Amino acid sequence: MDNKETDKSSSAPQAPTSITEDHIAEIHECLSEQRLEHLPGLIEQCKASEIASAMAAMTVDERHRFWGLLPEQRQAKVLAKLGEQVRTELLDSLNLEDAVAATVGMDTADLAEVIDEASDELHDAILNSLEADDRALVESTLSFPEDCAGRLMERELLAIRADKRLDVIKRYLRQRGSLPRRSTALMVVDRERRFLGKLPLEFLLTKDPETLVSEVMDASALSVNVLTPLPDVANLFQRLDLVALPVVDDDHKLLGRIVLDDAIELIRTETEKPMLQMAGLEEDEDLLAPIADSARRRLFWLGINLITAFLAAAVIGLFEATLDKIVALAVLMPIVASMGGIAGSQTLTLAIRGLALDQITDSNKRWLLTKEVAISVINGLVWAAVVGVIAWLWFGQIGISLILGVAMVINLLVAAVSGLAIPLILDRLGLDPALSGSVVLTTVTDVVGFMSFLGMATLFLL
Repeated sequence: MDNKETDKSSSAPQAPTSITEDHIAEIHECLSEQRLEHLPGLIEQCKASEIASAMAAMTVDERHRFWGLLPEQRQAKVLAKLGEQVRTELLDSLNLEDAVAATVGMDTADLAEVIDEASDELHDAILNSLEADDRALVESTLSFPEDCAGRLMERELLAIRADKRLDVIKRYLRQRGSLPRRSTALMVVDRERRFLGKLPLEFLLTKDPETLVSEVMDASALSVNVLTPLPDVANLFQRLDLVALPVVDDDHKLLGRIVLDDAIELIRTETEKPMLQMAGLEEDEDLLAPIADSARRRLFWLGINLITAFLAAAVIGLFEATLDKIVALAVLMPIVASMGGIAGSQTLTLAIRGLALDQITDSNKRWLLTKEVAISVINGLVWAAVVGVIAWLWFGQIGISLILGVAMVINLLVAAVSGLAIPLILDRLGLDPALSGSVVLTTVTDVVGFMSFLGMATLFLL
């Protein structure tokens, strides 16, 4: 465990190449035509992440056959790179012995993630297969909440004492023979292993060998608590261009570190999450999962959307008599709701992004609201004039044109306020704005749009 060897088998001297669409097509062709003898050579040239990408584009049956051709020494690396749904389905398809064997060599964080997703039987089998020290590390990682720094950190690091001379550290490194991956600095700790700072590796070559570590270390180096939420960790890597981030406990004792490549994957996940959640999808949803599984996962949010659609329909039903008398209203009312929905979605997306990046604070909320209201008024007046003219040319009734324009301004104004207020309120309530914000916003813009347009038509045209 925790041996982050290069992502190639020892018998592969050639430089890795990237999986292209042609490679994936060739893999599909070989699998479908049973030309399996051509696959090992292609597999040998590719990184684990590239193989995982290729597997994500396979059907379930192809995935199972392909896995059987993957060398055992590479399975753990590939398994760690697969999305949750693909990985869970694959492990469930293997017998218990093969599933456990596929996890051999995983680092602590990846293994903890796999165990957390696994069935109870596989969970216990993997833990029982570990040495006592490795098992203790995994169980310690599993004890942390799912979305915190403790789950992402790797335990393999090199810590040195602040009271040692640089020549002593240099001699120790020569004896050790290797450094943990992505090492640009050494972690500095005291006798109780409390984190004190970092020592850049170049200082071992450029500074006086007689100098103490404490004299040249970077004492201002940032660290994060083990319970820090992962979105906050992603923000730190983005804002500060970090290569590695030390992780400490409440007593500031060094527990591990988060390295750049894990942070990049985290940033990608955090970027995709709002878009997928707004569509009612899961982060790691398997594109080629069985139809029944995908349908079941999407059923809930389609049901929620149906409820909101009935609510909008109920509002329209209140004005059934008006629609019977002025048929043109039925033609034009979707325009008001649609424009409000789009405008609100723009504000909602920016607000969710701002919350995720900690860009929205108590000091700028009022300014943001003023800005969004001003934008909605400007856009509302411009497009109200456009649709008003079109409606007048279409139906030849100035009253309908004016009501359409006013209703559009009202709905765009409400959409802007709601697009900002809804995620702020949901966030304050501890709910995920990306998951439920769009559903609430759509309901608001539909109801307000129909109510304002049909309500004014009832008051002024009948």
